[in-house]
Amino acid sequence: MAITIKTPEEIEKMRTAGRLAAEVLNMIGDYVKPGVTTNELNDICHHYIVNVQQATPAPLGYGTPPFPKSICTSINHQICHGIPSDKILKKGDSLNIDVTVIKDGYHGDTSRMFHVGPPTVAAQRLAEVTQECMYLGILQVRPGATTGHIGEAIQKHAEQNRYSVVREFCGHGIGKRFHEDPQILHYGKAGEGIVLEQGMVFTIEPMINQGKRHLKILPDQWTAVTKDHMLSAQWEHMILVTEQGFEVLTERAEEAGWQDRIRERFKLA
Repeated sequence: MAITIKTPEEIEKMRTAGRLAAEVLNMIGDYVKPGVTTNELNDICHHYIVNVQQATPAPLGYGTPPFPKSICTSINHQICHGIPSDKILKKGDSLNIDVTVIKDGYHGDTSRMFHVGPPTVAAQRLAEVTQECMYLGILQVRPGATTGHIGEAIQKHAEQNRYSVVREFCGHGIGKRFHEDPQILHYGKAGEGIVLEQGMVFTIEPMINQGKRHLKILPDQWTAVTKDHMLSAQWEHMILVTEQGFEVLTERAEEAGWQDRIRERFKLA
């Protein structure tokens, strides 16, 4: 599959789709609390996407076998692609909600971690480091850099904190199709991989494990879990390569100032 460079008109549509996806995550946060089921969270998101945003939830019916729900909900040791169910969330659970909407034919894709009630120390630290991994990867994005620059930044920070990087799943190009080239590995070496060009749009979505990186897929053929049953976390943004650097198409208001904070903390230019 060839990499598609987005036109200005396409970029505007992707800005809209990205904003809508971010709005779903903003909306659902108030409902994430002990006693709620992931099916209930799915139904709330589905209603919001379809009836409020007049958009389409991309996961519903996607793939083989068809994904049966409108969002992905991955709890504790679930890495990604968790299927909403009647499982009741309890105090101390960590939860990733992954949202992809289609608006005017273009996809917006993003995810974030939520804590159900006060988090455990381990879950909070893993979520924070994983978000930093994503941000450090994003800061590598600019024309002329490579996908390896992104992967190296993520892998280095994860492993410095004694975590591991899941390798079976990666970020991906996105546009009219849910998954396009290029693949964005969350590990690697600077200078390797695809050279980034202005107009590319892709996701950066590191999955970081508290224990070993190895996973298994459950019999539902979707849900990925850690083999050692230790915690996993994921954050995801959709990124546009601009003339000078990048634009985060799914940025939420709560993240304002993240670039300055990350650059200062990690002594980046």
